[in-house]
Amino acid sequence: MSGSPSLLVEVQIACENADIPQGLPIEAWVTRAADAAGAALARSAEISVRVVDTEEMQALNRDYREKDKVTNVLSFPAGETAGLPPDARQPLGDIVICAAVVSDEAASQGKALADHWAHMLVHGTLHLLGHDHKSDAEAQVMEGLEARILAAHGLADPYVKS
Repeated sequence: MSGSPSLLVEVQIACENADIPQGLPIEAWVTRAADAAGAALARSAEISVRVVDTEEMQALNRDYREKDKVTNVLSFPAGETAGLPPDARQPLGDIVICAAVVSDEAASQGKALADHWAHMLVHGTLHLLGHDHKSDAEAQVMEGLEARILAAHGLADPYVKS
């Protein structure tokens, strides 16, 4: 599923939403983010991406972050899984994206829908790899990395206001 032999990206589409761009290379964007972040995956790894509706996203945000509102992307790092056979894939975690929110944001921000999807996939992947934006310094590093990954593939910096 992925171009990188050390990373498997499992994709689940759990909603009916025409706003998911056809042919969106979900696996490619996750792999690009992991590669560009210099993620040294010691052994084969796996990331799951689940595309959901607003109800599921709000429930996840409420249950795991105590924020009873819908959001665009959530990342759930798996942490080290002890006891796996040597040839088993190490789960890195799950990325959950709300199709409707991403679509609404792209429209309200005047961004191409596929570009905003790419940004959310890169953003979610970087969270799984330990990046965060809780402080200004962390945000500057993470946003800079996101912009470089996207630019390397011909997309505009998502943090520059047009």
